[in-house]
Amino acid sequence: MRSFDILLSESVERHGHLCAGQIIGVRMAMLGCRLVGINEPGSEQHRKKLIVYVEIDRCATDAIESVTGCRLGKRTLKFKDFGVNAATFVNIDSFASVRVISTERSRELVKKYAPDEPGHYQQQIKGYKLMPDSELFDVQKVKVMLPEHDMPGPPRQHTECRRCGQMVRDGKEMVLNGESLCRVCGGDGYFEVLDTVEL
Repeated sequence: MRSFDILLSESVERHGHLCAGQIIGVRMAMLGCRLVGINEPGSEQHRKKLIVYVEIDRCATDAIESVTGCRLGKRTLKFKDFGVNAATFVNIDSFASVRVISTERSRELVKKYAPDEPGHYQQQIKGYKLMPDSELFDVQKVKVMLPEHDMPGPPRQHTECRRCGQMVRDGKEMVLNGESLCRVCGGDGYFEVLDTVEL
């Protein structure tokens, strides 16, 4: 794997600025990949062998995407909106899987690693770089249920919503009262339609 400094520099360039989340995300990705046996994530050899589930839509997720090469559009990055600074790394050849969680104790431990820094933000920037993995992260060996329709590649299933006619791919439809529905028609939408727009 390339060095932490190179991976952090690339991640910061993509993300737009250096922050504590970038450092945590780069280190989390490096550790997760190593633990599941992916040495060169994003390389041609490993590009389709890694799936990462991220549990928060914050800075660390951009770093994880940068380091691993996993992308939503390639179906190798999965988002679970749990609000936890954690990610699960799955080697889809061996099915070795680990969940790496950023510890809350690390927020206070930065003082130990960067006592001379003037503010908490600067302590985090320096401290998260120096802190050992064992203090920055908790790691769980996990088993991830990977349904066939969640794997990378073309859609394995298409279902037409019986109410609006939208095509729902990859088994994401709902079945209510015997009807196959898209999530919106099934009551799980994040918006309310106000009107249609003529083009």
